[in-house]
Amino acid sequence: MEFLTIVLSGLLGLLSPVGFGIEQVAQRTLRSQLEDVETLTVRIDNTPNWQIAQGRVDRIRIAGRGISPIADLRIDTLEIETDPIALQPASLRSGNLQLEQPLNAGIRLVLSRDDLNRALQSPAFMAQFRDLNLDALGAATQPLDRYDLVQPQLEFLEHDRLRFQVTLQAQQSATQLAIEAETGIRWIAGRQLELVEPTVTINERSLPPQLLALLLGGISQQLDLSRLESQGITARVLAWDIQPDRIELATFVRVDPSFTID
Repeated sequence: MEFLTIVLSGLLGLLSPVGFGIEQVAQRTLRSQLEDVETLTVRIDNTPNWQIAQGRVDRIRIAGRGISPIADLRIDTLEIETDPIALQPASLRSGNLQLEQPLNAGIRLVLSRDDLNRALQSPAFMAQFRDLNLDALGAATQPLDRYDLVQPQLEFLEHDRLRFQVTLQAQQSATQLAIEAETGIRWIAGRQLELVEPTVTINERSLPPQLLALLLGGISQQLDLSRLESQGITARVLAWDIQPDRIELATFVRVDPSFTID
């Protein structure tokens, strides 16, 4: 969703009577708002061309490879195609873009296993999980022990299942805990992610069902796309496929006029 905001914000560089080079301006605008881009193409369909100065375009198509919206997170493939876009003329003058009519877009996303593992092992990600207290897991640890992550690793399995493995290293002792979590993924009505038959083991000992339910109980609610609707965004997953080396995701997004780009 953040990338869609970047795309809409990038229209600020287009909605002026530039005359020529509109697509090149769009590419430069998008590149300037991303951490890194390997390849990026923008196609803008508009007849007549002067409509773009009034905040209207017939269709925008964006295709990119090796896109990093933030440091250490690489998107292998990103494709976006919109329906017609119309912005309120007053919002062009104020600089706070506001849609005049809903914007519909299709988005295809490919995340590779290697890119996700590099992100998991990046210093920024690892720093978020220092000083872990594992009392809630019921693991046999020293009361004052705090743990750091070592080599988190994600695997893509058959039947839309994921396996996450990580070693936790105690800061004050030589204790190590090998944690392995595995789950299937299913989307309910295209909006809510559901964990299918999840399991978690610590040093090859399975967590009891009651503790597992306590730890994972809120994940589906947190990953419910309907939470975005309060912001004027409706998103639905149309297709989801896990291959040994990548995840492919196709989504439909509708942005209501109540959504404002600052």
